[in-house]
Amino acid sequence: MSHSIAELAAALGVEAVGDTAVKVSGVTEPALATKSQLALAMDPKYADTIADGSAIAGMLWHGADWQGLGLKAALLPTRPRFSLAALTALMDRGQGYQTGIHPTAVIDPTAEIGADVSIGAFTIVSAGAKIGRASVLAPQVFVGCNSQIGDQSLLREGTKIGADVVVGKRFVTQQNVSVGGDGFSFVTPEKSAVEQTRDSLGADVSAAGQAWARIHSLGGVIIGDDVEIGSGSSVDRGTVRPTQIGNGVKIDSLVQVGHNVVIGNHCLLCAQAGVAGSSRIGNYVVLGGQSGVADNVFVGDGVIAGGGSIILTNVPAGRAVLGYPAIKMESHVDMYKGMRRLSRMVRDISALKKAVFKDDQSG
Repeated sequence: MSHSIAELAAALGVEAVGDTAVKVSGVTEPALATKSQLALAMDPKYADTIADGSAIAGMLWHGADWQGLGLKAALLPTRPRFSLAALTALMDRGQGYQTGIHPTAVIDPTAEIGADVSIGAFTIVSAGAKIGRASVLAPQVFVGCNSQIGDQSLLREGTKIGADVVVGKRFVTQQNVSVGGDGFSFVTPEKSAVEQTRDSLGADVSAAGQAWARIHSLGGVIIGDDVEIGSGSSVDRGTVRPTQIGNGVKIDSLVQVGHNVVIGNHCLLCAQAGVAGSSRIGNYVVLGGQSGVADNVFVGDGVIAGGGSIILTNVPAGRAVLGYPAIKMESHVDMYKGMRRLSRMVRDISALKKAVFKDDQSG
């Protein structure tokens, strides 16, 4: 599969220069590129490494001196990284799944399977489930009773979709994703030590140990269009209403979304983030790696939480937060700078005390 520079430029909507008839069959880093590969040097700091490889064409940056870099042709996008998204989609050869149903797959007779679907080995599609047109269910995927998978979806190996999950179009899961497992919801016969600790912040805890009773999850999960979920991530079903994830949400690996959570459109949840039960996340929210949102908290539209932030209270729209507990990012940075100065301040205060006491004794 090869493409000329002219074809790539037309597909990406970017400027092409030089011998645009040059063809490439792949992309890679500049130092590793062969003559048949497009060198990705989208920032001037990577330009010097083009000479270490054998590329004759590259994707650079707008206004780059492509001839000075020894190239015969180049793509010059105004926003290179955005153009990279379209370029990689064009070059992606996929996972090699073929249309059709593997003989070891188990498909319930009441399931509805759309046209041009690929269903891999040892995959199970349960009663009442619906699989949309041109979708791919890789080997060892499970789709539960009455769940619906939208058109052109890709469920990678080991994905588990529980019962009563409704998913939109172009849904992508990486390996070992779980959607629709029961929520982590338990209660004690009397007020527990955990509840007393929350109410009094640990000042008055007298409850004896008690066994936990399970609150069953009766709700499902509703997921919009163009959602992607990374490897090992989990989305719990709701208690009595569905957990909801909006359109265009991208979830990284090892992320936990608890029961009854509502996530708006086009949010980004980075690796090891966690959203506790019944929290509400607005649109265009970014949760950095290892960040967390406490239960029953509201996070407004456009909030950005830096890596490791723990959100314990509501956050208004448009705010950038950082820290544990999460506060305004600039306030956290000021506090951190102050903390770094503490040791020096202690030394200065100690020196001043010694000077004052010495003066008192000499007087």
